[in-house]
Amino acid sequence: MSTNVGSTDMTVTKDRYDVVVVGGGAAGLSAALILGRSRRRTLVVDAGEPRNAPAAHMHGVLSRDGMSPAAYLEAGRREIAAYGVEWRAGTVTGATPDGQGGFTVSLADGTAVGARRLVVTTGLVDELPTIDGVAERWGRDVLHCPYCHGWEVRDRAFGVIAHPRMPAHQALMLSLWSPDVTLFLHTADALSAQDAALLDAAGVEVVAGEVAGLVVEDDRLTGVRLAGGRVVDRSVVFVGADRLAPRDGVLRQLGAALRETPFGAFVTVDETGRTSVPGVWAAGNVTGPQEQVVNAVALGYRAGVAINNELLLGDLEDVVAGRPRG
Repeated sequence: MSTNVGSTDMTVTKDRYDVVVVGGGAAGLSAALILGRSRRRTLVVDAGEPRNAPAAHMHGVLSRDGMSPAAYLEAGRREIAAYGVEWRAGTVTGATPDGQGGFTVSLADGTAVGARRLVVTTGLVDELPTIDGVAERWGRDVLHCPYCHGWEVRDRAFGVIAHPRMPAHQALMLSLWSPDVTLFLHTADALSAQDAALLDAAGVEVVAGEVAGLVVEDDRLTGVRLAGGRVVDRSVVFVGADRLAPRDGVLRQLGAALRETPFGAFVTVDETGRTSVPGVWAAGNVTGPQEQVVNAVALGYRAGVAINNELLLGDLEDVVAGRPRG
């Protein structure tokens, strides 16, 4: 059958899924795994845009330390398939209530599917500073997370481009991984007396002036170039995103409540990932910037368990009340 979703005619599959998972990263696959093991008819729709795609390896995930992000997701897709979970490459463009307590989920290819519950695990986008060379070297020798990459580049010459909101924090952290750390203030305000004292205690050199770009020789980062022309030799640069942009279009369309954080607005969820919209959960980086792979897996698991419990009890209550089951 067909239905009109927004202003576009969508072809809707006859069957309705128990759960549609929007996003096939660590959080989404984890939710799908527990739902599949709970015998829930589940579909994962994945746009193939993981936040950690530029990284060659991921770290800090017990038993999977050093595995490539792509291999990790491939293994996850194999695991969910073993429990009957369907995986589909595609982009979800929206979701609307279907009048039956569930949702019609619209895809970019013109199709739509029904779902009793939704899990949104679409992650976020790191919007990087517009400094020459940063985007091109991102995930290689321009890095962000010391817990993800610090060990691999330990004891090298670190440069840290100060973040406007927390100019000293990252450089202080990175002093654990290298005795040679230089903080470039770039466009950050002058340091507080407390930050200056801490940086001095950590042995971090502070360089004033705006960063114009990175110096690369033979496909290898060799320095940081200031606007005035000075080049400071560095072999690794750490930089935070100017803005963290959650891929939360579906959640906003559904009217999910947001909360303000130091990193911008993110969807409000409870401890299980439940949003303010009945029937909709969210997990992973779409809910906050610090949900690394290992955290995302746990949050996806919690969401899957909570959804399964809600569906089970709701169906049993319908039976007791003599209502048609959802």
